Amino acid sequence: MGEDDHRADTGGPDGPRAGEDPADDDLTAPVLAALGPRLRALRRARGTTLARLSATTGISVSTLSRLESGLREPTLRHLLPLARAYRLPLDELVGSATGDPRVHPRPFVHGNGQTWIPLTQYLGGGLHAYKQVLPAGAAGRTARPEQGSHEGHVWIYVLSGRLLLALGDHDLVLTAGETAEFDTRVPHGTANAGDRPVEWLALYGAQGERMRPRVQPSKD
Repeated sequence: MGEDDHRADTGGPDGPRAGEDPADDDLTAPVLAALGPRLRALRRARGTTLARLSATTGISVSTLSRLESGLREPTLRHLLPLARAYRLPLDELVGSATGDPRVHPRPFVHGNGQTWIPLTQYLGGGLHAYKQVLPAGAAGRTARPEQGSHEGHVWIYVLSGRLLLALGDHDLVLTAGETAEFDTRVPHGTANAGDRPVEWLALYGAQGERMRPRVQPSKD
């Protein structure tokens, strides 16, 4: 029996089995409905592809795609390897409420040595906050950072250091206290423009979610 042949046991055509509380469906349905977008947002925030995630988890690309689109209801066979891959506890991965409002950040390193520290627990709809830290290069910055683009919107606030933001054809150097906001469909990349680590806060949202103020490209 292949992976896609496994189906959740719903208790049969006569409804829930004895001892089950139908009210449980009212609690789990919103979690399941939000899980697909949550998994997609998490994968994109980590900068990985379905193919790389498949190689890490052993879950086929097609199944991962169906999980993210909500066409497949996940089981522990899917959630446990995904939680290991993302280094998250299972309840945080699925976004189930635990009654504890505290966020327990689990930093991860991505791309050019940049450390990401999650500041929000849930990865469903709405804005998601990270603290990001980029160390200074041993020889300093020698090239324009590689750019990428994707659906979404981002607002950043520099805490310390000098952040180079390569946004489209513009190069902006942001210092402590400066902010920038942009549509992430515009090619963009970041680099450390100084000789010490640069730290900033970033809020990532879906297309159309915006904040103020905006830093405009320099006219000189």
